[in-house]
Amino acid sequence: MNLTVKTYPNNTAPKLTYDVLIENQQDSGVSATVLGLPDIKSFGATKEEALNKLIQLLQERKPEIVTLEIEPPQTEHPWMKFAGMHKNNPLFADVLEYIEAERSQVDLDNETK
Repeated sequence: MNLTVKTYPNNTAPKLTYDVLIENQQDSGVSATVLGLPDIKSFGATKEEALNKLIQLLQERKPEIVTLEIEPPQTEHPWMKFAGMHKNNPLFADVLEYIEAERSQVDLDNETK
């Protein structure tokens, strides 16, 4: 399996965006939680304070975006083992004629409906 990691220089890295759940707490405070990262959570007296603390937490972790390009393993198509298995069968031509006759009959039946 081939694996390629693409990284960005610090000056051209795209901005990271996060969806954040804001919840009012019973003690009249506010919590902010990064969706998908429940361990990154902050609390504040106001929404702005909770978000600012959350930004600080994220910046301390120094997140980075990395793109992985993974080539799938080269495997034979599962039907390839059956390809050509009847090429030398003397009855194969008869089977094809039967299939063609059945298809023609189905077409005729559909035209008369």
